[in-house]
Amino acid sequence: MKSKPNLTRSAFLSALLFLMTACTKNFVSTPPDSSLLIPKSISDCQGLLDNDEVMNGYGNSGYPSLGEVGCDDYYVSKSQFVSYSPTIQQAVTWSKAFYFDSTAPDWDLPYRTVLYSNVALDALSKTSKDPLSAWNNAYASALYFRAFAFYSLSQIFCASYDSSTATSDWGLPLRMQADVNEKLTRSKMADTYGRIILDLKNALSVPSPDFPMAPPQHATRPSKAACYGLLARVFLSARNYAKALAYSDSCLQISSNLMQYDTITATSPFPFRRNNPEVIFLAAYYGQGPSQNYLSYVDSSLVGSYMNGDLRKKLFFTSDKYFVGRYDESGYSFCGLAADEMYLTRAECYARSGDKDKAMNDLNYLLNARWMKNSFVPLTAIDTKDALFKILSERRKELLFRGLRWTDLRRLNKDSVTSISLTRNVNGQNYYLSPNDPKYVYPIPQTVIAFNPGMPQNDR
Repeated sequence: MKSKPNLTRSAFLSALLFLMTACTKNFVSTPPDSSLLIPKSISDCQGLLDNDEVMNGYGNSGYPSLGEVGCDDYYVSKSQFVSYSPTIQQAVTWSKAFYFDSTAPDWDLPYRTVLYSNVALDALSKTSKDPLSAWNNAYASALYFRAFAFYSLSQIFCASYDSSTATSDWGLPLRMQADVNEKLTRSKMADTYGRIILDLKNALSVPSPDFPMAPPQHATRPSKAACYGLLARVFLSARNYAKALAYSDSCLQISSNLMQYDTITATSPFPFRRNNPEVIFLAAYYGQGPSQNYLSYVDSSLVGSYMNGDLRKKLFFTSDKYFVGRYDESGYSFCGLAADEMYLTRAECYARSGDKDKAMNDLNYLLNARWMKNSFVPLTAIDTKDALFKILSERRKELLFRGLRWTDLRRLNKDSVTSISLTRNVNGQNYYLSPNDPKYVYPIPQTVIAFNPGMPQNDR
């Protein structure tokens, strides 16, 4: 089920009509009156937010994947490449001329999540707060989902956050109301990140246990741990390493479980369960082209970088070509939050702060859980720079196909010491993407610009 909400009046109404069939709790009927499509109780709102296809990206839905398509973790054969849509072929080859097909799921689907969040927030503002615990949970959850969607969009359609230019760089259109007449304009990056951070802090202000500290058993619902984890991701992308350290630590104080990979058996096509002990928040991106299962090959040098005894090589890849290490037994493309990401974030931030020992302690604690029992020899670093490069290497090996590499490339390219030039060979032709190239930002879909004359387009 694909929705195409290009932030227009007709798209908004179409999305509201979708609510009739999308929600299953106290909000399903066949009303002749469109006003009946609006949730009217706390349980209505919670049911809306519990729609994991829209809010978490399961089913034929999901968060953006164009960053994954643009990154350097894979290569493609000629037959794979020709099977992709024209839009995805352009993303694979970093084409300067970039046009979306009839749909733009990387834009449409996250904004549908924003819509649902705003509908819930608007309805909650008009409902009784009895019971308060249920109202608080729905309120905090809606804020979290909106923040997650805005952040995901910003990594595709906005430049990498730079504190020196954030007040002038273009951000997102910040849909804040469930109102078809809301005027649509692009914010600045400072406002976009400010909104994401404010939504998460407002969610954190809701008392526990109304909004739980730890992830629930089925982590499709947000928690305070998820808020801290997303804040760590946000500040890492902004290269604010002090705050990324603080928030990753806060997250790990609540949810720090790691799977011992020697207890996982590769007896199924996808070895890891969705609801595994590491997951803090469940989300999936919308698989397209090479980001889909078995439609690209993992970069051979990357596969070769896993040492003997490292169980990730066995559990992440099949035939040393295809990636199967998604945190989902059904093969959905996990892009949510998990403890391993938080350990790597905290380790990197320790290294950048000059604390080599704490950085390597976090890295070794994670890697020990990834190797055969009693076989891992802890890594050492001669200085903080050496620690940083070891952590960044393991970050790529641990978090590949999580929807994170594109953001990492963008932020690392801001520093000449860590910048990376990309090369891809497709059908015998080489393509290049240099650090800080404008093509690290995708254009806003043409349909959105057409409905909003005057909206600034991204340069390519």
